[in-house]
Amino acid sequence: MTWFSGIIVYILIWWTALFAVLPIGTRPDADGDLAAGGWRGTPQNARIGWKLLGTTVLSAVLWIAVWFLMESGWISFRSGPFSFPDQ
Repeated sequence: MTWFSGIIVYILIWWTALFAVLPIGTRPDADGDLAAGGWRGTPQNARIGWKLLGTTVLSAVLWIAVWFLMESGWISFRSGPFSFPDQ
């Protein structure tokens, strides 16, 4: 994996992990104070900073696993069942 494809894979893993982490621990505001700018159903305490940090750590671990699989040769698109047929 080149450095450019490594960055692209990390960004894709990060965004996917972010959408998986965002709903964790979120409780909706049942009343929704319109004067304060909140609607009914908005999160009371979203804790975005902790979720961004958790997403970064999770995606780093997943990226290392993907890098290991690609560099080890266990999964290859150049040979084996995932390769294109020779012409």
